[in-house]
Amino acid sequence: MNQQARIFVAGHRGMVGSALVRQLTAAGYPNVVTRSHAELDLTDQAAVQRFFETERIDVVLLAAARVGGILANATRPAEFIYQNLVIEANVIHAAYRAQVERLVFFGSSCIYPKQCPQPIREEYLLTSPLEPTNDAYAIAKIAGVKLCDAYNRQYNTQYVALMPTNLYGPNDNYDLTSSHVLPALLRKAHEARLGGAASLTVWGSGTPRREFLHVDDLAAATLFMLEHNVTEGLFNVGVGEDLSIRELAECICKVVGFEGELVFDASKPDGTPRKLLDVSRLAQMGWHATIGLEEGIAATYREFVELHAGSSAAALQA
Repeated sequence: MNQQARIFVAGHRGMVGSALVRQLTAAGYPNVVTRSHAELDLTDQAAVQRFFETERIDVVLLAAARVGGILANATRPAEFIYQNLVIEANVIHAAYRAQVERLVFFGSSCIYPKQCPQPIREEYLLTSPLEPTNDAYAIAKIAGVKLCDAYNRQYNTQYVALMPTNLYGPNDNYDLTSSHVLPALLRKAHEARLGGAASLTVWGSGTPRREFLHVDDLAAATLFMLEHNVTEGLFNVGVGEDLSIRELAECICKVVGFEGELVFDASKPDGTPRKLLDVSRLAQMGWHATIGLEEGIAATYREFVELHAGSSAAALQA
């Protein structure tokens, strides 16, 4: 990829987008283009088209999305399907009209069927029903994958879709009503420790198995794909290993220093029984994740304490 390429990171204030900006800046790409939501509403088709007509973008990294955990997906499905469909359709079509040849679309492992063979290969997409607790989001992301494929076939664009497993890391969302499982548990363990709680309640049975990828590894994989001139296709991005939610909670408690009892609330939904990605496509090309889970959680927790825990940080240091 040309070092002087003008690279538009859509969603640069989110966890994925901010990681992409960090990665590109560290790698010496000086022309990273960003816009806040106030500056450019990606659900406004006319505004998106005007942006691409005037900015001479060479590469688009489409990380902007409406995201959330089980509760957010279950209670606001219309927002999740509508906003994600509109964002991806506006950006992909406007990029094509402006003759932007290269684009990376970021999806999620939830695009795959609920009862999927493990580990999950890219070709398992659309082979059986989705997990109903997040099917609105998943359908929108599947549409984005298919948009990229369709534009490549009809217009000879070079649009690639990356499907990361469960992400965590700097700039995550810790709102308990909308966050994913890892940041939610991190915050709950932190507050339980500070409050001297005897127990910590975890949603579900603790038996579902999940795979977790540090967002900086996803950013590294993205740059790897760009610099190796991958021009089409769907690629899983993960670590190739999973663990149970119980094991995740135990790891988080160890990092945070909470020594109370874990209580599992089986009345709450578990979601998909297991999600482990087959990452052999990227591995065969020479890319592997490098950040271990406990190492990554520890770094994330330090950032949480510094930026999000407020006055609680002083208590932690006591």
